[in-house]
Amino acid sequence: MTSDPQWLTREEIRAWLTLAGLVESLPTVLSAQLKQDAGINNFDYMVLSCISDTPHQTVHMSDLAAFVGGSISRLSHTLTKMENRGWVRRRPDTDNGRFTEVALTQEGKDVVAQAAPGHVREVRRVMIDVLGHSQTLQLGTLLDQVLAAVNPDVQRVFDERFPDVDLHASDG
Repeated sequence: MTSDPQWLTREEIRAWLTLAGLVESLPTVLSAQLKQDAGINNFDYMVLSCISDTPHQTVHMSDLAAFVGGSISRLSHTLTKMENRGWVRRRPDTDNGRFTEVALTQEGKDVVAQAAPGHVREVRRVMIDVLGHSQTLQLGTLLDQVLAAVNPDVQRVFDERFPDVDLHASDG
């Protein structure tokens, strides 16, 4: 028989509920702006922008799933929809056929270009401008620790994707 857990203090409950509320609310807020500007939702944008940000605008499907924090099945469904719209192409990796690569098409690049300015404005409005540079980096450092406990694969992909980013940099 296991012992009772160490129950949360009222302050810990409040902090946890704040994070849970943010996790539930943020995609809805971001999706509303993206739907208005480009007719896509936040998950679609995360997929497209992730591919767009790679050197050859091509990424392994497994890394893409880790980056966007979605299951392979959800990602596969989304990619099928995007393929039908002409935004992406899936193909076997030329170096290792066991992997599937996802490549952004010109139409997909156009969607990202249409969505990105409003998305950046919205991210700034709801986070960066609210916290400022130093607190944004502090939040990033704290959330990175939580992410490592929740999903180390996603954190690994972020570390590989941004090896030059130091969240501890001083406010310049």
